[in-house]
Amino acid sequence: MKTEKKDILNRLKRAEGQLRGIQKMIDEEQECLDIVTQLTAVRSSINRTLGLVIGNKISQLMEHPEDNSEIQDAKIQQVLDMIVKK
Repeated sequence: MKTEKKDILNRLKRAEGQLRGIQKMIDEEQECLDIVTQLTAVRSSINRTLGLVIGNKISQLMEHPEDNSEIQDAKIQQVLDMIVKK
């Protein structure tokens, strides 16, 4: 999990840097299309990071199932609800 955690944090830091760059672009009144392009890149990056986080949670649930199947089902449903909500 440490490598996965490091990868997720690196992705979030990269997205944070992209957002700061977009703020600068707006301050400098750069072209709308360029700003939208960068916003789309950040959104895509966040979506991929979200997929990693959810994938990790599903893996954990499968590798270490709950003794109580109702609790396990509830946790899986919670993960699925997070995916659909996005």
